[in-house]
Amino acid sequence: MLTKLIARKFSSKIYPSAAAAISDIKDGDKLLVGGFGLVGIPSNLIHALNKKGTKNHTVVSNNCGVDDWGLGVMLNSKQIKKMMSSYVGENKEFERQYLSGELELELIPQGTLAEKLRAGGAGIPGFYTRTGHGTILQNGGFPIKYKSDGKTVEISQGPKEVKTFNGKEYLLEESITGDFALIRAWRVDEKGNVQFRKSARNFNQDVATAGKICIVEAEEIVPVGTIDPDQVHLPDVYVNRIVKVEDTTKRIEFRTISTGEKAQIPGKGDAAVKRERIVKRAAKELKNGMYVNLGIGIPTLCPNYVEPGVDITLQSENGILGLGPFPQEKDVDADLINAGKQTVSVLPGSSFFSSSQSFGMIRGSHMDISILGGMEVSERGDLANWIIPGKLVKGMGGAMDLVQGAKKLVVTMEHTAKGNKKIFKNCKLPLTGKEIVDLLITDMAVFEFDKVTREMTLIEVAEDTTVEEVRANTEASFKVSANLKKF
Repeated sequence: MLTKLIARKFSSKIYPSAAAAISDIKDGDKLLVGGFGLVGIPSNLIHALNKKGTKNHTVVSNNCGVDDWGLGVMLNSKQIKKMMSSYVGENKEFERQYLSGELELELIPQGTLAEKLRAGGAGIPGFYTRTGHGTILQNGGFPIKYKSDGKTVEISQGPKEVKTFNGKEYLLEESITGDFALIRAWRVDEKGNVQFRKSARNFNQDVATAGKICIVEAEEIVPVGTIDPDQVHLPDVYVNRIVKVEDTTKRIEFRTISTGEKAQIPGKGDAAVKRERIVKRAAKELKNGMYVNLGIGIPTLCPNYVEPGVDITLQSENGILGLGPFPQEKDVDADLINAGKQTVSVLPGSSFFSSSQSFGMIRGSHMDISILGGMEVSERGDLANWIIPGKLVKGMGGAMDLVQGAKKLVVTMEHTAKGNKKIFKNCKLPLTGKEIVDLLITDMAVFEFDKVTREMTLIEVAEDTTVEEVRANTEASFKVSANLKKF
């Protein structure tokens, strides 16, 4: 009997080309597409769809590629009716189409997006999450579609159902499924067992489970038995079609190389001095043994200023634990990027995992601290850092998950912007999180927020700054610590 099982032939899932594999995708089908930035995207399947010319697709993907690569090519050819994403990022055409009413957009926090896909693949219709609590995502009103004037909202998101658990409010989120799942893999055996490579696993693993038909483009197709069962990342039960990658091109969005020296603070003159002051102070919050998530931009520079002997483990929400420094040119790997889509390295003892597992670490409060940038902070510790309505739509990415999940949330930002205050009684921009900031560090001051009363207290001022100057540049009301220090 065992001999017969070993010898049996599997019905072929292998297709001769990407065009053949997607041949039955039709106008209006809902597509779930893996990848993060340009890493792990099923570029061959996407470009085959672009040539096929089907239209009116709803596409679920963390982001939408760039102008001339990945989902960006389908966006340019007006094949996408609606995007369900966490991040618009630097894709100017994505932003333009949305703000001009040509494209519908449902922005979803990155961790919620991953969990929606995971739940959809597991047959779970919905779940409750703290992510988005107190924001426009809970209360409703986010513009899904503008009219052609770019000002009038044609479709807006409704409010979320809320339920209280253990004295805290949670939002109901419905799961996501789709007609087709398109993913990229490193190796696939002829039966459909899949291996991913490094950070290219990202959303691919979650996307694969949630589509009625899962199509895999594989860099290698190997005989059954080649992949050790212990090394299978996605079992064959989820895979319907396999196609060998034809175009092996892997694009790198932000090729970031180590010079062997400490990373430079962005900006010049006084601006660079202020930012370095913020980074140095923020680095003091990183203690030995901590698991740490750093937001993109200035927070990523904090490890350069960690005190000697302090050992921390850096997590990146696209599926890495144990981030190392930027690589040397010879070590650049297109399958290894951080959440800012920069090339990185990993340290001994690191690990790779799916987006849903990554955000399970975050949402489950397994990160000791997260340091994020901010646009505005209120006197009760509300944070706004993801959108300027009508002007800039970057997307929240993983920020809404991080502010709710990290054990301690530190926000870093310049105290003023072009002379304008940024610390208000109430934030003017849409919130990332309500009453969630634990510590605010600016170039002028450090504020602490009481976890119970939410009172804001000035605990440190910069060496060249007075309390009076802090008050003059701060709209929010705050107390001054009896043990006020300098930094």
